[in-house]
Amino acid sequence: MTDAPPVSAARRLRTVFGAFPSGVTALAAHVDGRPMGMVASSFTSVSLDPPLVSVCIGTGSATWPTLSKATLLGVSVLGETHQDACLSLSAKDSPDRFAELDWHATAEGAVLLSAAAAWFVCSIHRVVPAGDHDIVVLSLHDYGRDTEVGPLVFHGGTFRKLAS
Repeated sequence: MTDAPPVSAARRLRTVFGAFPSGVTALAAHVDGRPMGMVASSFTSVSLDPPLVSVCIGTGSATWPTLSKATLLGVSVLGETHQDACLSLSAKDSPDRFAELDWHATAEGAVLLSAAAAWFVCSIHRVVPAGDHDIVVLSLHDYGRDTEVGPLVFHGGTFRKLAS
């Protein structure tokens, strides 16, 4: 009998976390005259009064340090047709992650993707260090929902759609 190679604790934990389905969001803003964005699946509501949401960002992110300087951020809850957009926004080596995406910017610079299931215009309320991630609490300034668009779901390491 051959022993299987050991699985790192981090990889094992990521696999176990993958049992929990999550929505997928794009955080984006106009920074230095161009759209900049990233993907996050750890988005959740925090408070109704005041209206707050949170997202967890890895401390090793190359995008977040620049994106976090924006006055306002757009958070798009990716719709079931956004799988390619998700891959584009998470491509580390892409010079223009928005080249093939349909998006618009608010007057204040928050960038939102078209055909999103929901959207939020936010500003950073607080950043809480937490291990190898930061918990970023965001204040909501505006928001909306498209009831005709189903969400993109990430589960078990793959994208899925909700059954109707």
